[in-house]
Amino acid sequence: MKEFIRPISVKFNPEEFSSYKPEEILFFDIETTGFSPEKSTLYLIGCVYFEKGEFYSKQWFVDEPAFEMEAIAAFMEFILNFKAIVHYNGSGFDIPYIIKKCEQYNIIHHFDDIASIDIYKIISNYKTLFKTVNIKQKTMEQFLKIHREDKYNGGELIKVYNAYCQKPSDELLRLLLLHNHNDLTGMIGILPLINYNILLMGEYSLSSITLNSTQTSDSIGKKEVIITLYSKKPLPARVSCGNNNYYFIAFEHSIKICIQVYTEELKFFYPNYKDYYYLPEEDRSIHKSVAFYVDKNFRTKAKAANCYSKKTGNFLPQYKEIITPFFRIDFYDKISYFEFVEEFSNNETEILKYCHHIFETLLT
Repeated sequence: MKEFIRPISVKFNPEEFSSYKPEEILFFDIETTGFSPEKSTLYLIGCVYFEKGEFYSKQWFVDEPAFEMEAIAAFMEFILNFKAIVHYNGSGFDIPYIIKKCEQYNIIHHFDDIASIDIYKIISNYKTLFKTVNIKQKTMEQFLKIHREDKYNGGELIKVYNAYCQKPSDELLRLLLLHNHNDLTGMIGILPLINYNILLMGEYSLSSITLNSTQTSDSIGKKEVIITLYSKKPLPARVSCGNNNYYFIAFEHSIKICIQVYTEELKFFYPNYKDYYYLPEEDRSIHKSVAFYVDKNFRTKAKAANCYSKKTGNFLPQYKEIITPFFRIDFYDKISYFEFVEEFSNNETEILKYCHHIFETLLT
């Protein structure tokens, strides 16, 4: 087994993991000759850590398959120095693979004693934002325009490792170490992607809210509400997402939400319809206490679907009953609306609750 340690330069913002100090965090990645721990070899374990004001990379290279156990044991001992281990889809592959190897070699693993942070799992919650073909690490590096020297993929490197085992050379070793090293630095490079989690976590504040009138090409007037938020963490790339009712753009510390305003007549449905009568000619319902004065020929007992009053105004859509009172076009509609009034536009708590609902609707 060969061990390589060297200082490296990486851009790492400790605020990404505010629960831990930089020296308590270990980034790691492994290279194997296959997916099955029983039928393949773990030939390289790499990690990056912070020590005495500087970042270092450490790699355990299995120059002969017979030394696999030695590398795994050394890594297991090393992680005891840290409180959190960071990886990219390590929950799905790297960690289960190593645990299985530990069981084969009767080595005690320590993954249960250390916090596990999977970048892949975190950003998969809002992958629709990125509009990429997938969210593999290399894809996300390209999304953030991160350059890597390594040109090989994991499958191609299996042949390189086999060639090294048959005839070791510095060039083959360099290629194997470089790929793992780029995986580690690339992982740290895409860390800011987890900042998009602020959209679902509500880590933003209100900057402004305005009601705008717009004119379309066919001279039809439309209204929209613009909400501008301040993101508490910087968002590394411009992203956007929307549907027929909402649309938002986010970049750096700014989030701008555009909401289509509904200006047609809507219905407010009374919940206790048994206490109402419906007036067919007027298309509305009135309470029993008032219906007493209406001719019986002009009233019927109200049902849930026709027990309503009508209102016009400026309304904002919601997919859950977040803001009350709420209105609908028809009783069975999934989308409801609430009136955009001064009371709402001056209530930051309600506005932020509505913004969270918008992000939840678009991203989950």
